[in-house]
Amino acid sequence: MILRSANSRTRPAMRKVRTGTALRPLRHRLDPSRVEEIPFRAGDGVRLGLTRVDSGERDRPAVLLLHGHTASADMFLLPETRNLVDVLLDDGYEPWLLDWRGSCRLPYNETGQRYTYDDVALHDIPDAVARIRERIGDRPLFVVAHCIGSLALSLSMTAGLVPGLAGVVSQGVFLTPKLAGRTSLRMTLAGELLKSRIDHIPVDFRRVGLRSRYTPLFALASRGAACPDPTCQILHNSAWGSGASLFLHENLSEATHDRLAELLGPAPLWILPHLRRIELARSVVRWHDTDHRYRALPPNALDAAARIDTPVLLLAGSENGLWLDSQRLCQEVLAHRQPQLDVSYTEIPGYGHLDTFLGRGAALDVFGHILEFLGERR
Repeated sequence: MILRSANSRTRPAMRKVRTGTALRPLRHRLDPSRVEEIPFRAGDGVRLGLTRVDSGERDRPAVLLLHGHTASADMFLLPETRNLVDVLLDDGYEPWLLDWRGSCRLPYNETGQRYTYDDVALHDIPDAVARIRERIGDRPLFVVAHCIGSLALSLSMTAGLVPGLAGVVSQGVFLTPKLAGRTSLRMTLAGELLKSRIDHIPVDFRRVGLRSRYTPLFALASRGAACPDPTCQILHNSAWGSGASLFLHENLSEATHDRLAELLGPAPLWILPHLRRIELARSVVRWHDTDHRYRALPPNALDAAARIDTPVLLLAGSENGLWLDSQRLCQEVLAHRQPQLDVSYTEIPGYGHLDTFLGRGAALDVFGHILEFLGERR
């Protein structure tokens, strides 16, 4: 287990909150000439990030990678380990990475126009899929989605906005979100008690300093923590104050552990009402019930699951400290309600939530399941 904080020599200087929409550069070890950053805006005008990794061949199936909320495309490109993009390239795929509006490479969680997951499902994901299809033609397109990226994808799929995908790998949560009772309670209390004081919860204590309104949150997250790093405490020991855990500590390499503040960003509190509605419904539900601009989205994605037209692999770590057994529940519910769907479930022993992608052993323990699923359908 890692028990020390990041080396002070590698710590970045304190930064101001970004107000521009420029994407923070990706960090990777690929040949820069192979990484194509594509100018991209969603249909509602919001600037996003879309990246293509050139495989050197034009006839490969494409795989779109969707990160979780407050993470970014960086989670699939870790230079310190064998990452998912490496594995996909070696196995004959062309990776595409979307930084949707919840990415920490973008400033929207801290500043700018607020959004709900309806916006991600209606604009970000379908528009990215359309842009990719303009480039790849009739080649197969798969999607590998993590956490809220997967949850939003399920809403897009049940709305019929991304038809014809060759297959989808969903990690962590899909159509039936399930949180621990204390996590749901803390999320509700935090939304009500803190909304008048702060609008987001940071993860990098170095940015906010000791004398800030966030200090009590970091102090609360440190209770009972084995690791002295404040960022690790608020993510591993508390998940932004919710009392959940995002990974198994021992599964991270030292280098990845020291980069947590770079890999995960602030969590916006104003998204909590939509997340609470979703969790209470135990389904992905639309937030905007009266706004006609969102009428393409189903009120309840689970009720519209018959529209799913592609095989789905549900993945989850056996020790998922955030979404618990949401994926197993999803497979059971869909087998009962929509038995015609091609939905399977695989549990990864000894893994939590984020470490299924960030873990130092993920290439051996997790990615093989993804490649097997893709390979049977390419």
